[in-house]
Amino acid sequence: MNTAERWIRRYSPELPGAAQLVFFPHAGGSASYYRPFCLALADRFEVSALQYPGRQDRFAEPCVTDLDSLADHVFARLRTMTGRPLAFFGHSMGALLAYETARRFEEELGISPVRLFASGRSAPSRPGETAVDLTGDRLLTEIRALGGTDPQLLDDEAMLELLLQPLRADYQALQTYRFSPGPPLRCPVTALSGASDPRTREDGVAAWREHTQGEFDMRVFPGGHFFLSEHVEDVTALVTERLSGVSQSG
Repeated sequence: MNTAERWIRRYSPELPGAAQLVFFPHAGGSASYYRPFCLALADRFEVSALQYPGRQDRFAEPCVTDLDSLADHVFARLRTMTGRPLAFFGHSMGALLAYETARRFEEELGISPVRLFASGRSAPSRPGETAVDLTGDRLLTEIRALGGTDPQLLDDEAMLELLLQPLRADYQALQTYRFSPGPPLRCPVTALSGASDPRTREDGVAAWREHTQGEFDMRVFPGGHFFLSEHVEDVTALVTERLSGVSQSG
């Protein structure tokens, strides 16, 4: 498997002229979380999801514990995908990572994604995650509070360690992230949130408006932090609607 294949998992055949859509997983998450979304969109877009180091088939690779460094790695892998319109969808930590990657596209290449979908995360300029003890039981308590992980996996000691290693790394990346003020993105932003998310306030999600010079809209779904899993059809319909009319000509 070459470097690009390790980082980018493709879930659709080539569709000449179609927009490209890349999903950015949440803290501790993997590309496979987005498989239902990718399959639902594969007849309209060339869809793929990122696979960060330190999880699933990349378990033997060291995790990246700095979000800016992770954004540099992702940018290096995605910067070749500029021949056609390119959209980003990130959930939770993935929303911050997608934002930082979009900044690099604009600053380094002078190219903007056609849209950034920022899900389940307050705007970058707002206070970050509540500090969590990464070495004790509080991280496990946090995972249980957010939901989204099969409780049976959390009760399996062997599986739990496989989950906790990338989670610790990703939470360290989140807790050490510091927003650097700069020009707002030129691309439009769509923010998504769960109405009963215990970690994300609606006003914090609405503050994504401050981070774009383009169009902004926000959609609140029923559910908690992992509302996406409960609304695959509605979320993919929203993505399709927002990317309608986007073609190779952009």
